[in-house]
Amino acid sequence: MTARTVHVEHCMGTVFTIDVRDPGDWAAPIAEAVAWLHRADALFSTFSPGSDLSRYRDGTLRLADADPLVAEVLALCDGYEAETGGYFTARWRGAPDPTGLVKGWAIERAAALLRGHGSPNHAINGGGDVWLAGEAAPGRPWRVGVTDPADPHRILTTVTGRDIAVATSGTAERGTHIIDPLTGAPARDLAAVTVTGPSLTRADVYATAGVAMGHGVAEWAVPVPGHRIFVVTAGGVGRWLC
Repeated sequence: MTARTVHVEHCMGTVFTIDVRDPGDWAAPIAEAVAWLHRADALFSTFSPGSDLSRYRDGTLRLADADPLVAEVLALCDGYEAETGGYFTARWRGAPDPTGLVKGWAIERAAALLRGHGSPNHAINGGGDVWLAGEAAPGRPWRVGVTDPADPHRILTTVTGRDIAVATSGTAERGTHIIDPLTGAPARDLAAVTVTGPSLTRADVYATAGVAMGHGVAEWAVPVPGHRIFVVTAGGVGRWLC
């Protein structure tokens, strides 16, 4: 039987599951990864008036005086805005909001903490953003089902792989909430976009941008090799674009 240690944590308004598939005592490394996730939430929460991001947004904290991670994340967002032709942005009416990137970025760093403690085989799932390190069991890759946003019991496709990111944006958790930054209107063409690839930060951004693009995502050439896109239309039809 494969060794397994599982921890479930509520953070960033969703549920995180950390699943380590290596033998040993993983309580302390998992606690460190969980503490990091809460730190990221405390820095970037748009709901907490005391977060560095909120204080920067309301003018009570200069970017230079904020935690350096805030400037790092905002710079990443600027780069991805250019990469996606503006369909991903962290700038809304002058108020920075990098939440479309932070969760995947934070998970990627949490996984690096586990890897640094000697875990080559683990999964972290945070509300549809998943990092799958190594193998689920010796000789067996990870498998993740992509569900219909309107019916969580209906599997539309399955992603299989090792050291792979799977990020999904859409209507399943929060309804129609993604805005097309180029028009300012809600993005309604697609119910969900799932992106796979070697970077969860980038996959998370691409998934959000893909929903904002709507049907136009089919004409968008993925700038970085190794990423694939699966879309689900508002009518529940799913297909791989690349």
